Amino acid sequence: MSFLRRVAGLSLRDRVGSSVIREELGVDPLLLRVERIPQEELDEVAGEREVWASLLRLLPPATQPQISRKKMDGWMENNI
Repeated sequence: MSFLRRVAGLSLRDRVGSSVIREELGVDPLLLRVERIPQEELDEVAGEREVWASLLRLLPPATQPQISRKKMDGWMENNI
């Protein structure tokens, strides 16, 4: 909504409601757009999501890079 507020040239201090801004700009609420999507397309997207989720589970867990003590020794003397 902040994007639409900027497009309309308004700030939060203008105290204009979201529905008024959408109406002035001719933008439909997201829920109305989703309701217009055919059920078959929504099912297809849900299936793709399950496939991606199963693939992501196969990846090894992310690890944090370890900083060796050697790299830390003398760091302050070199960067002051």
